[in-house]
Amino acid sequence: MDSISEQTDATLALLTGDDVDDLLAAALAPAGGHVLHWSLRDVDHRPGRRTTATYTAQTQWPDGTRTETFGASVDPRAEPMSTPPEDRLVVSDGEQTVEVWRFPYDPELPALADATIPISAKQALHTLGVNVDDVRLSVVSYRPRKRAVIEVSTGSGRLFIKVLRPAAMANVTSRHRMLTSAGLPVAPVLAERDDGLLVMGELTGTPLRQAIGTDGAQAVDPDVFLDTLDRLPAEVTTLPRRAPWSPHARHYAGVVASALPEVDPWVYRIADGIERGIANDDEGDEPTHGDFYESQLLVGEGRITGLLDVDTIGPGRRTDDLACLLGHLSVLTVLGGPDVAQLSDALQSWQREFERRYDARELRVRTAGVILSLATGPFRARDDQWEVATRDRLSLAERWLESASERRSTF
Repeated sequence: MDSISEQTDATLALLTGDDVDDLLAAALAPAGGHVLHWSLRDVDHRPGRRTTATYTAQTQWPDGTRTETFGASVDPRAEPMSTPPEDRLVVSDGEQTVEVWRFPYDPELPALADATIPISAKQALHTLGVNVDDVRLSVVSYRPRKRAVIEVSTGSGRLFIKVLRPAAMANVTSRHRMLTSAGLPVAPVLAERDDGLLVMGELTGTPLRQAIGTDGAQAVDPDVFLDTLDRLPAEVTTLPRRAPWSPHARHYAGVVASALPEVDPWVYRIADGIERGIANDDEGDEPTHGDFYESQLLVGEGRITGLLDVDTIGPGRRTDDLACLLGHLSVLTVLGGPDVAQLSDALQSWQREFERRYDARELRVRTAGVILSLATGPFRARDDQWEVATRDRLSLAERWLESASERRSTF
């Protein structure tokens, strides 16, 4: 095993194994608390780079028990901290240094506490000129050390707070305003704060995932997707480039193989096939969304009424946006559920139309790349039977890749 593999395995074991008891105990003891029970909530594992895990824990404090979320990170590239910052707790097992925090005090999201504590959120909104009466908060999503979205229900409606790293704030707000000026249905920016707190208005419409479950391919004509992407302004191509999933195939293979070593040869064969399949393609210079799939879209009356998470827009290839949509739908079809027939209907119908406009071989290879990236999900989310789910996604990616050289009309 090479040194990077050894570091990777040690890092993953430290944040997901029995050592977590000691890590959380060391984090709580100075404040007078201790852990009664914990479970792994999420893992973002990046071999050779920083790995972050979050935990749901039942904790005992002098005033009673609570259920709380904790986070921990290890970065094998980081220099040891001789004097940790006052706002961060750092513990060590003698070989690796671990940074630990309790939600919402994420070390890279300084605005998160203000966005998730009702009295603080109400005060922050008031200070920004967004006057609300009753405030009820719900955490929609939390990506440790990256971002969070909080739904704010008030007496007069809903709005959303997006919490970002402060350094990312200007880039995100400028993208929202760029697309708003172009007439695209993105959330309006109501207020912002330099420490990463962004207040956005509500969009109308039904989540596309829900609409597919009811109407299948009839939820949206595929031309609507293409028209929406056509409306992205040319200015998008001046933004920094964000590499799509397929060129990172070996990275995702490494993440999967670290979590499930027995699939190592298989997952790398898939990754190599994807990289060979796109080797002659240029990076592209079309305006792209960068993360275009059913959970990012709201629909109504046959059109897209909401385009979410536009942080990823930039220059690229249109086929990557379409492959993203097909890849996510394809994974949903193997998850089963009562609406699998509707999902399959949408997948096959939209694939046929996209392949009428774009090269089928390229689209299928890039769809395989998206699915390979999604094969990291079951372990990251610690799903039940995640090993089986991971293999199912690898099989799916492999079938898409193999279909790229076949003559079937659809996958």
